[in-house]
Amino acid sequence: MTPSSSHVRTAGGLVLSVLSLTPAAHGIGFRLPNQDASAIARGNAFAATADNPSAIYYNPAGITQLEGTQVELGLTSYLGINTFYDSPGGNDTRSDFEVKPSPQVYVTYTPKDLPVSFGLGAYAPFGLGVEWPEDTGFRSIAIDANLKYITVNPVVAVKVLPTLSVAMGPTINYSQVAIYRGIARPNDAFNFRGEDFAYGFNAGILWQPLEKWSFGANYRSATTLDYSGHSDYNPGNPEVNIPSAATTASVPFPRIVSGGVSYRPTPKWNVEVNVDYTDWKSLKTVTLEGTSQLGFPIDLPLQFDWMGTWMYELGVTYKFDSGWFVSGGYFHISETIQTQYYTPAVPDSGLHVASAGFGYSEQHWSFAVAAQIIVGPDRDVVGSPTNPFSGESADGTYQIVIPTISFSVGYHF
Repeated sequence: MTPSSSHVRTAGGLVLSVLSLTPAAHGIGFRLPNQDASAIARGNAFAATADNPSAIYYNPAGITQLEGTQVELGLTSYLGINTFYDSPGGNDTRSDFEVKPSPQVYVTYTPKDLPVSFGLGAYAPFGLGVEWPEDTGFRSIAIDANLKYITVNPVVAVKVLPTLSVAMGPTINYSQVAIYRGIARPNDAFNFRGEDFAYGFNAGILWQPLEKWSFGANYRSATTLDYSGHSDYNPGNPEVNIPSAATTASVPFPRIVSGGVSYRPTPKWNVEVNVDYTDWKSLKTVTLEGTSQLGFPIDLPLQFDWMGTWMYELGVTYKFDSGWFVSGGYFHISETIQTQYYTPAVPDSGLHVASAGFGYSEQHWSFAVAAQIIVGPDRDVVGSPTNPFSGESADGTYQIVIPTISFSVGYHF
């Protein structure tokens, strides 16, 4: 059977509510800044230090500091995107607990007596997701969203002067997106799944004019993912069968610019301050092309209108003569989503992030462990879009608490 006019009107509620369907991480859109345990332990303030293979991500110019062949394997686990919600009517709930792993692999090679270094990294610069119970009071706005995004990143770095290095390399990106939510009825369901490849580049510069001071900067280009897949709509009526629709969605991912200053008052101490900008302003309105085949009045437009996001990072490391080191760090993330476009599918907030860690390095082997706590203070949402058919909105108070644990192990051949 084909959808009735009432089903079309119900589907129209999704169009009129103009609600985001995006998968989410937290506070910084769906970017994942954590890419190495040593860097995480010092608040990701690493662009001007960049002295292990993860420099491929943080500042690829830093790999000129690495001798021979070095390999690093890492894993960061997000111990639940724990978002707590208090509705205006007093209904309290939280997102479902899930452990979200994010792996990293880095390899670098510097030939003897040559001012050139080569690197290859594989990591996840975007991703994660959030899942809500179906009794939150906003199931017609958000239930479950998931984003997987993997980047393979070869780089070449050149030491143009004894104190100055530059680097550049392409990024080959593969991504999958999956979205599940209701629209207007207690048991209806909308699904979209898609995938795509995209290409970009990253570049870096590292300058150490004085023994105690170094400066680093990194640029990551914008890319666009043209997701291709299919969407489904089940109106909750077993007598209504709506075939799947071929669906595409073009999603711009942001350019990222970061820079920092490292000060080493003695060989044992390293203090660094970084500033990082993610240009989410490029993400405006995304249209799910082809969803009108499901009986919707038009292809569904998804309004974002996100803001650019700033991160301010501070890290400190102390190295012992025995090869052990300890680090601590802090960074702050500004809000990404304006209140009038807020959606629980992206539990956004200004975040405070504290971290600490330790590690050990000797001639061949090294390892690091870092723990991190991400906290978003209460964010009161008032005046968010209301689904005119379900009457639901995202209004309420949200709080985010996300612990992470990270490990890395490296070997120098």
